Amino acid sequence: MSDANINKVVLAYSGGLDTSIILKWLKETYDCEVVTFTADLGQGEELEPARKKAEMLGIKEIYIEDLREEFCRDFVFPMFRANALYEGVYLLGTSIARPLISKRLVEIAKETGADAISHGATGKGNDQVRFELAAYALEPNIKIIAPWREWDLKSRTDLIEFAEKHQIPVPKDKRGEAPFSVDANMLHSSSEGKVLEDPALEAEAYVFQRTIDPEDAPDTPTYVNIGFERGDAVSIDGKAHSPAELLTALNVLGHDNGIGRIDLVENRFVGMKSRGIYETPGGTILLAAHRAMESITLDRGAAHLKDELMPRYAELIYNGFWFAPEREMLQAAIDKSQEHVEGSVRIKLYKGNVIVVGRESDKSLYDDALVTFEDDEGAYDQRDAKGFIRLNALRLRTLAMRDRH
Repeated sequence: MSDANINKVVLAYSGGLDTSIILKWLKETYDCEVVTFTADLGQGEELEPARKKAEMLGIKEIYIEDLREEFCRDFVFPMFRANALYEGVYLLGTSIARPLISKRLVEIAKETGADAISHGATGKGNDQVRFELAAYALEPNIKIIAPWREWDLKSRTDLIEFAEKHQIPVPKDKRGEAPFSVDANMLHSSSEGKVLEDPALEAEAYVFQRTIDPEDAPDTPTYVNIGFERGDAVSIDGKAHSPAELLTALNVLGHDNGIGRIDLVENRFVGMKSRGIYETPGGTILLAAHRAMESITLDRGAAHLKDELMPRYAELIYNGFWFAPEREMLQAAIDKSQEHVEGSVRIKLYKGNVIVVGRESDKSLYDDALVTFEDDEGAYDQRDAKGFIRLNALRLRTLAMRDRH
């Protein structure tokens, strides 16, 4: 397994048991130096323990970076301009984090003179594809080590034995099988595996990480105004926020009102179906508000074309093609559509529901004179509709006349 050409590897390192085992395994297997990279994407965990763990394991080059603003500004917000939903439901919280992590892995490899990068994704999931497609798009000659596809550690027992053999501390709560696995960042948390594998069984309350039960949410609704500029949310109740600040504030509102839970069976890119519990509190609010803002500022043709493009765009992100030219082409079209998507949307949050109750914009295409049931003073001549209908009915009438014979 050892490769004489690999002298230094940059590892995506969480500080947890699995990536600590991977760290040691890389040193043992490849006789190489390991650089660790830990990204703060708002997962809600203290990251200093990861530094201490890496130091304890003999790592000299340790990167711990706060990427929350970059994550929201350059990845989450562009995706939300598209109203992206995978298979009509999933807000792509895990998918959208992977290209940023890969980008930094490749950059750190260049900075440190590393020969390869490594990740802890398994050989069954989507993340291995996302990490590696992004890395190859940015550095075509990068070497990638995926231990779960190489090593002979097949069970939790094997991992614990390896850890004990190499004096890697194993917390008591890690000795047994975890009831489910969790991935989290500031956009969402996802839970899957083990107790969640049977899609017929309702998830237990302890599974949920980011939201209170909608049934326990306040009996009084919460109202919030979200301001937009060029398709991006920029303010809450008139107060300007950076992208990360804004998403953080919406997450609190979503949590407190039980918003953003979904129970999904999805189609993985590698071919199998997977059941997951996703919580995207702030993102769920943001999606509803953005669509409401578009409803009065986007032309019908542009809006409908966007909706046609969205499933393809979402699938590209889900499958790991963030840095592919087709995603960038779609992004250019989406961003063009957002030039006049600005104004304010009023939202009511109540027991798991996000209810749009108002929207206004100086760029609004909504015209009172056209839609009123009162005298429209010549803005719209209702008699014109007769010719419009007859022209659109022409082919239908022709078909009906032919089919009579």
